[in-house]
Amino acid sequence: MSDKAILEINAQKYEFPLKTGTENEVVVDISNLRSLTGGISTLDSGFKNTGSCESAITFLDGEKGILRYRGYSIEELAEKADFLEVAFLLIFGELPTREQRDKFHTDIKAQSVVDEDLKKILEAFPKSAHPMGVLSSLTSALTAFNPSSVNVNSEEDMYKAIVKIMGKFPVLVAWTHRKKQGLPLDYGDKSLGYVENVLKMMFRQPNEEYVQNKVLVDALDKLLILHADHEQNCSTSTVRIVGSSHAGLFASISAGISALWGPLHGGANQAVLEMLEAIKLDGGDTKKYMAKAKDKDDPFRLMGFGHRVYKNFDPRARIIKKAADEVLDDLGIEDPILDIAKGLEQEALKDSYFVDRKLYPNVDFYSGIIYRGMGIPTDMFTVMFALGRLPGWIAQWREMRLNKEPIGRPRQLYVGATERPFLEIDKR
Repeated sequence: MSDKAILEINAQKYEFPLKTGTENEVVVDISNLRSLTGGISTLDSGFKNTGSCESAITFLDGEKGILRYRGYSIEELAEKADFLEVAFLLIFGELPTREQRDKFHTDIKAQSVVDEDLKKILEAFPKSAHPMGVLSSLTSALTAFNPSSVNVNSEEDMYKAIVKIMGKFPVLVAWTHRKKQGLPLDYGDKSLGYVENVLKMMFRQPNEEYVQNKVLVDALDKLLILHADHEQNCSTSTVRIVGSSHAGLFASISAGISALWGPLHGGANQAVLEMLEAIKLDGGDTKKYMAKAKDKDDPFRLMGFGHRVYKNFDPRARIIKKAADEVLDDLGIEDPILDIAKGLEQEALKDSYFVDRKLYPNVDFYSGIIYRGMGIPTDMFTVMFALGRLPGWIAQWREMRLNKEPIGRPRQLYVGATERPFLEIDKR
């Protein structure tokens, strides 16, 4: 293969270098396009064909159904690692030793108390407020209580900022949930593991002891691992572009939360349950809705099947399907919504229309089932996604700052009015 690409414009040829990644992905480096061509740019709506950075964090091959964090397969990490080990791996580049993992957890727990004044901000929200809006606001507010900027050239300062957000974020997640449920706010228990503490902070009732369920702990641990990073998606690229202005870590992550909120991104698992609710209200006939999904003239869209990136089976879905089955079996839940979900799943896995198009149930489909089984309200699903994605956002922000990437500044193709004279108001 040539090491350059040639672009011809108006009989003038321009050469641009090709770059090859460690997984043999090839890109055309057009960083000098405007200067070489006298101002010509590319147009790539949604940046579907444009690499915004060089990253060593996550590799994703949608055609082959591959997802790796720092070179480790998602299948092996989900089976053998816990969430904190994966968080350390994503952020710092290597799996931690036992001593590093224990120190990481100890340091996170030391930062798990949130300033009491944040409660006043939380109290100002009505119960009707969407939890993602609340979480984004509380995360942004952390900046006010931690005003000093992070010295990215100091490993110590960077580490302190990382353990601070890792410690405080689960508290904000739990508070957001408990506010919605009308429960007293809880700081959790330092004697517990990271995931166990999240569950206790969210679900402990004020008048009874909270008992851990290992099946739920393991399922949530896997879900958080599977959601921890996913290359340059909408929220991650938002974190990087906000951080490229040298905005702080908390502000950048708050922006990522807002990006994650949308139903085409992190809100997809909420959209799955809302679809299932609608099917139930219409009588619960799964065959009717499978037929609607196959009818190109019907506006109905089957949520939770197929994936924008994966053109094969979502590798995360293979892992979490087993956990979903275990959670439902352990809890012995009888829920018509979950029955509808299982019906859709079975039909899609057998129907040639879906199989031929590789429209398999994705991670959003199964995560929604698990969260509902655990008793997490539908509008909290995306908050749980954010909890899992936190270490990925941190890792991407840290990499971007350490690489001294320039401020993000996309171009555009202007299609508005050309220059025209101003009309006085009585002539308009």
